[in-house]
Amino acid sequence: MAGSLEGLKVLDLSRFIAGPMCGMLLGDMGADVVKVERAGKGEDGRVIAPKVGGESLYVMMYNRNKRSLTLDYRSPEGQELLRNLAAEADVLIENFRPGTLEKMGCGWEELSARNPRLVMVRISGFGQNGLFAERPCFDVIAQAMSGLMEITGEDGGKPVPSGAFIIDQVTGLYATVGALGALQARERTGRGQVVDTALLDSAVTLLLTAIPEYALFGVEATRKGARDRYSAPANNYLCRDGRWVHVNAGNDALFPRWCKAAGLADLITDERFSSHAARMANADAIEAIVADWAAQHDADAIVDMMVRAEVPSGKVATIAEVVANPQLKHREQIVDIDYPGIGKVPMHGVTVKLSGTANSIRRPAPSIGQHTSEVLTDWLG
Repeated sequence: MAGSLEGLKVLDLSRFIAGPMCGMLLGDMGADVVKVERAGKGEDGRVIAPKVGGESLYVMMYNRNKRSLTLDYRSPEGQELLRNLAAEADVLIENFRPGTLEKMGCGWEELSARNPRLVMVRISGFGQNGLFAERPCFDVIAQAMSGLMEITGEDGGKPVPSGAFIIDQVTGLYATVGALGALQARERTGRGQVVDTALLDSAVTLLLTAIPEYALFGVEATRKGARDRYSAPANNYLCRDGRWVHVNAGNDALFPRWCKAAGLADLITDERFSSHAARMANADAIEAIVADWAAQHDADAIVDMMVRAEVPSGKVATIAEVVANPQLKHREQIVDIDYPGIGKVPMHGVTVKLSGTANSIRRPAPSIGQHTSEVLTDWLG
């Protein structure tokens, strides 16, 4: 099956994660994505270890389904080539510091004048305007400034960032949604537009109810470790075999199921735990009971019990267990991609499944400038 975006031309000037992820997702849906890199050095992420066959795994993760073209951003000839490529593109993705493309004569005004149908996806730390627009930013800076780091970590402990660059990835998703929305609008109007996404903006969307809780009640969200903020019992529990398992039996339908499965049916009528509100008021007490119960069983046994009782649960998996997960294999979420001269490299598969227009992985991440001549022929003749 043809991809849903087959025939769409995407110029990806971005580097690191957020922009490349947006380009990758469009590529997975069938778009012809050309990664534009600096001559000689390529994108900044190519120096990041670990490497396989001299290529960065970091770059491999977010640049499949792309072709690579190199040019000299500083030269007038390179800048004119970029304008010519943009004139043929449907979407341009960039995550330079705001104002950088304008200094090269490749800003929105210049490019849209040549190509009124162009959709320009602009990804930055703080947005294209405002007091902080020109500040440098990385994922962890957005986690810190958004308050997300403040509410992450153990109760009473220090603030910690997520174990993955989730703000980069969420921003990449928002950028993709924006690009698709702008393309749909173009179908009606015939004109493209700018999609403006920012790391800080994206991070704030992950704060759950923290903002209205503070604005309405003056309550500041704090760190709670693995404990759920809105229900109890719901937490990570240490098991007899030294493994951790997460059990969420916090709502009024799940709690009685857990009680019966755990052999503690008398807790169902205990006034301290007989309703959601009561359990939240006595969260420490019910969490202590569940922790004591978990300590008497192995993690796998608890998961089996919870599956039979239809209570959401899962063992806190090691990466080795994730790679071997049969559900992920069935869903083709961990796949091997062949790299010439390197061999098979496993990575995440296609996440979004479309029934009528198949997303697919058609090519591995390119080497620096691998397709320069090919792209210039295909796009510019």
